[in-house]
Amino acid sequence: MADNTTAIEQFGVHLMIDGYDADPVRLADPCLLEALLRDLPDHMGMHRISEVVVVEVGPKNRKDPGGISGFVMIAESHFSLHTFPARRFITLDIYTCQNSLDTAAITAQLASALGLTDMDVFVQPRGLRYPSENHPGIPSALAIGSPPSCPVNSRLKGADTDTQPLSKLSAMR
Repeated sequence: MADNTTAIEQFGVHLMIDGYDADPVRLADPCLLEALLRDLPDHMGMHRISEVVVVEVGPKNRKDPGGISGFVMIAESHFSLHTFPARRFITLDIYTCQNSLDTAAITAQLASALGLTDMDVFVQPRGLRYPSENHPGIPSALAIGSPPSCPVNSRLKGADTDTQPLSKLSAMR
């Protein structure tokens, strides 16, 4: 009789931080936020696989007075942030396939960089039943090959057209 059990392990960790009473000037500084998203993965021994994207977003509704959103892909997953300077509030996500993070060091660095005085920190293990081996007969993503390339200027139907990368906004001013 064949053994149909598959060994499992944890896939990674998702660190979510809600920061309160942050310095609104720092939260509105796209250069500071870009540097944070560029440097923090390096300090954590992670590997950036994309350029940092930082976008100014105007007010959308009562709950969203506008701010800056940023993102960087890392080989281990991603970092993202959303600032709301008028509310002195920031949300950050660090998702990694590593099984642990030095949350004390990360929160201390963020508090210093952003002038945070209060944080809610959530650490969620992810992929608690992640198979420890590939399924037989299914090639890895790299063996499958790259998908066809998409047009550079393609947009999803209904995409928000008033949101632009900062590089495009700067060129328009």
